[in-house]
Amino acid sequence: MEEVGELARLIARHYGDQSFKAGENPHPDALGEEMADILFVLLCLANQTGIDLQAAFERKLALKTQRDAARHEQRAAKRALTSTKGSDPPETPLATDTD
Repeated sequence: MEEVGELARLIARHYGDQSFKAGENPHPDALGEEMADILFVLLCLANQTGIDLQAAFERKLALKTQRDAARHEQRAAKRALTSTKGSDPPETPLATDTD
């Protein structure tokens, strides 16, 4: 999907070490335009394949919300047990998510 590559390039230009080239749009609105392009293509793909994108998004959001809540609880408990000089141990996710 070329749209994702275009967004990645703009992000690298705006926030990374790459500079804008002649003819490229340096305006921050260009990021939103590329994101809208990606959303449009994604919605078309969901429509063509019969995917209920809203339901899929809601399932993913619920999974991430549950996972992140557990992470925050774990982090708070670990901080209470560790000294301020030590570093936090690595987190172990409770919910399975491949993203």
